[in-house]
Amino acid sequence: MTVLAGPTGTDDLVVRGARVLDPVERVDGVLDVRIDRGVITEMGADVDANGHRVIEADGLVLAPAFVDPHVHLRTPGREDEETIESGTAAAAAGGYCAILAVPNTDPPVDEPDLLRGLRERARTEARVPVGFLAALTKRQEGAELAELAALADAGAAGFTDDGRPVTGAGVMRRALQYNAVTNLPIAVHCEEPTLTRGGHAHAGEVAGQLGLGGWPALGESLMVGRDVDLARETGRPLHLMHLSAAESVEHLRRAQSSGARVTAEVTPHHLCLTDEAVRSLDSNFKMNPPLRSDDHRGALIDALRDGSIAAVATDHAPHSAEEKDVPFESAPFGVIGLETAFPALYTYLVEPGVLSLGTVLERMSAGPAAIFGIDRPRIAIGVRADLVLLDLNARWRVQPSRLRSRSANSWLLGKRLHGRVRLTVAAGRVAHDE
Repeated sequence: MTVLAGPTGTDDLVVRGARVLDPVERVDGVLDVRIDRGVITEMGADVDANGHRVIEADGLVLAPAFVDPHVHLRTPGREDEETIESGTAAAAAGGYCAILAVPNTDPPVDEPDLLRGLRERARTEARVPVGFLAALTKRQEGAELAELAALADAGAAGFTDDGRPVTGAGVMRRALQYNAVTNLPIAVHCEEPTLTRGGHAHAGEVAGQLGLGGWPALGESLMVGRDVDLARETGRPLHLMHLSAAESVEHLRRAQSSGARVTAEVTPHHLCLTDEAVRSLDSNFKMNPPLRSDDHRGALIDALRDGSIAAVATDHAPHSAEEKDVPFESAPFGVIGLETAFPALYTYLVEPGVLSLGTVLERMSAGPAAIFGIDRPRIAIGVRADLVLLDLNARWRVQPSRLRSRSANSWLLGKRLHGRVRLTVAAGRVAHDE
């Protein structure tokens, strides 16, 4: 199992009268849940508080806390945009009990000593447990494999060159073959740069009317097809990051049906938005990969619903206001999302009846945990408490002053959302409490 670094200490707590909902454990009922020294010890009616703090949770939902396998903490190098402390505080406020940080920092996390230092810092700075993905290739340049075994020994949770594709098929094949030594997940950013160079928005009607450089869906799906074929040929597992295109889903399903060990994730913004949002020329709608048309969005939703895509990942990508407050073409790609992921999905997809609440909860928790070998958050007696208390009746407006992240480049600024995290228990410890 993946070993995460984070805070120590546990809490005693009773959550009374919540609707307890764990789709995987098939728990759905109004119950009291008692936590002793960070472990769930009793579930039922009129549970004895035993002197513990009591949370009156009538009308709220208690569910397994969330796991995010794709977070940019910007440490080291851009601590003005995010730190381990601020990023994990945002994660706790969003209901997450565990996150994985990607390595495209400055410098990239491609050396064992750097990785050890980050893990040590997380033990004192993190609000929730953190795992660190190490670079797949040296300097994330795609030419030479990093020292995967040494990085695994230093505590890597997996490997990725996220932000940069591994363009050489031979290098990608060697990575998959060699990684049998570590048996850690490899996650890939699928992009054919000769097709996407100069692209700022999905190559479609909106980009054409606005005069923006187009980023075609083929720029993603072509590389997805190559990489899933390599995974099948080598027999090694592979995880596809932030899918955005219907053709990518087709490759994913083909690979899975043939027995290839391929998994995938999708972001809230690709599930909730289309490239029509780009008409505002607000750079907070500039993502990598870009927002696409409604047929692509529909394919992603269908794949999440049927489980072909097993995980929701935020791709939380902080940027300073100075970087984003420029013309659309000049702005960097990326948006934050840890604090708004569940409310966004609930508002845009669950309340309208597009996805069930149970599906969203499972894809934000058990799904990503299973892919990356993280202990699955669940509600059962005898397990460590990793819980989120949700107020589905809450209505709130996304404002920069209310965000825990050091950056405010959210696509939801000024929007009113439904659903809010009231309490997060991570690794048996209260990490966020409203």
